[in-house]
Amino acid sequence: MPSQRQLRVQELLKGKISHILQFELRDPRLGLVTVTDVEVSPDLRHARVFVSVYGDDKAVARSMERLKAGTGFVRGVLGHSIELRFTPEITFVYDGSVARAARIAELLSEIARERPLEQQPDEGPDTGDA
Repeated sequence: MPSQRQLRVQELLKGKISHILQFELRDPRLGLVTVTDVEVSPDLRHARVFVSVYGDDKAVARSMERLKAGTGFVRGVLGHSIELRFTPEITFVYDGSVARAARIAELLSEIARERPLEQQPDEGPDTGDA
């Protein structure tokens, strides 16, 4: 279970890294990347940044490659914008849970379209007592 400090640093890093990827890392090959979570080691020296990528497998591979290439830049900007003794080493990890959730929603909607609407059961005989 992460400590309170770890949780605060994780939230701080999530927001800062999201901002850096959206506004400061100017790489058109990056694609649409969203930071979904951050896990920080107990000593706060290492951070695993989980990201989801919009697109097919090729877009995911290209974006992950660009993130790996831009890790030094992200860490440098992060070091100037947070007040920690050490700037954590960053590792970007693909988070496929968003893609899986989207696929499940798509399958459920297909099932709903294919299944005819079920008839509502009769409410019972009308006795005229109103």
